[in-house]
Amino acid sequence: MAFTLQPGQKAIDFKLKSTEGKEYNLDDFKNFTYLVIFFTCNHCPYVIGSDEVTRSTADKYLSRGVGFAAINSNSENTYAEDSFPNMIKRMEKNKFPWIYLYDKTQEVAKAYGALRTPHFYVFNEKRQLVYTGRGVDNPRDAGKTVINDLDRVLHELTSGKEVSIKLTNPIGCNVKWDGREKHWMPAEASDLV
Repeated sequence: MAFTLQPGQKAIDFKLKSTEGKEYNLDDFKNFTYLVIFFTCNHCPYVIGSDEVTRSTADKYLSRGVGFAAINSNSENTYAEDSFPNMIKRMEKNKFPWIYLYDKTQEVAKAYGALRTPHFYVFNEKRQLVYTGRGVDNPRDAGKTVINDLDRVLHELTSGKEVSIKLTNPIGCNVKWDGREKHWMPAEASDLV
């Protein structure tokens, strides 16, 4: 079985605390026709470099029924910047148009097979995965972006078209696993394409 959730598989439920203090699960996003779940963090230069393009994509598709849930699964023991209090500060400062959730136990990252930050998962109205991988082709310097895969996927999905490319490799820092060296990845974790 693949490490990362594969196209056609269903979204896996979770119960995670948000930076607003409320707990969320999948059902809390049922008012959205489509759902983007992405693994992110506070410190990664690939996240920081692409935050604004992710914001503009989220803003663009909100009126088309697309909700966004960001999940930080990084261990604060590996990177103190990724702590929950720092998540709150980050949201207060940036006011991102998504719910920011804390996966302290890293169980959700393991369930989804998150590889990097950022790593995007796009689900259709049945909460089946239609795309996983990168948001853009140059997340560290989004100003040099040539390909915006997330925008392409959401355009196709909200237009009733088949998603043309379902898998790309996420580009970014690896998830910071608790008790592990900061560049460690599970042995079963592998490129998607």
